[in-house]
Amino acid sequence: QVQLVESGGGLVQAGGSLRLSCAASGRTDSSYTLGWFRRAPGKERRFVAAIGWSSGSTTYTDSVKGRFTISRDNAKNTVYLQMNSLKPEDTAVYYCAARHTVTNTYDYWGQGTQVTVSS
Repeated sequence: QVQLVESGGGLVQAGGSLRLSCAASGRTDSSYTLGWFRRAPGKERRFVAAIGWSSGSTTYTDSVKGRFTISRDNAKNTVYLQMNSLKPEDTAVYYCAARHTVTNTYDYWGQGTQVTVSS
């Protein structure tokens, strides 16, 4: 079991920045990939970014490339999502999730944190 707790959401003006954190506990090890997803109002949850817990390799959805950066601090068991140049269309509930290499599915999810970008 892996427990994930997000924090850092809030209200920001367009062009501003926020940093989300995801604290992981439980059976976290190098077999996991940690990802960020978001659900905008009235839309499906979509992938944002992911990072290999051991490798540190990253992937991003095209709409956030160059603006968002995912990183991790293994000592603190925490994954971050630095979001710069925020746009109103980034408004969503952001979720942290963990994917094990065996199942290759995101089986563990946090409760989400709201990000609202005003124009």
